[in-house]
Amino acid sequence: MNACRSADSPIPPPNQALRERVGYADPALLSECAVHTYRASGPGGQKRNKTSSAVRLHHHPSGLIAKATESRSQHENKARALRRLREMLAISVRLPPPDEIAWPNGVQIVGHRLAVGPKNPAINLVIGLVLDVFASHGGRLAETAKQLGVTSSSLQRFLLEHTKAWAEVNRLREAAGLPPLRS
Repeated sequence: MNACRSADSPIPPPNQALRERVGYADPALLSECAVHTYRASGPGGQKRNKTSSAVRLHHHPSGLIAKATESRSQHENKARALRRLREMLAISVRLPPPDEIAWPNGVQIVGHRLAVGPKNPAINLVIGLVLDVFASHGGRLAETAKQLGVTSSSLQRFLLEHTKAWAEVNRLREAAGLPPLRS
């Protein structure tokens, strides 16, 4: 997606504009962040103790902060922090679900089962869509699965693979007075 808008295009609502950032290219998303590098603590050898390889991104439009310290490479940590920021945006920003579900490229519904690989670049778009539908149904699993065109067990399995999305679903359920989903 493009980070720029023409003067005559309508300004989207704040949540819509934030959600669009999930699909931004790395340079566009990074341009909206303050990038802080620092020395990571813990194991990793002498190089880790002498270089500022850890990365913290402060995303100005949303106020979200994503960090990565695992690698001795600042470049790898920056890429990890950007992935985490996209996931945070998908999980924290709710939109009204579309009338008709349109899955992103690379997502397959086979036999009413949701199939999307963990390395699929659209994974965070899928997480956002699933959570939007969950929120619109007050956290009810069966109704959400029906609208998405998948089985409840397939949807639950997908969410279990994404622990932060699972936690958000259970937060939505708690807010609606429902018990948490069990794994």
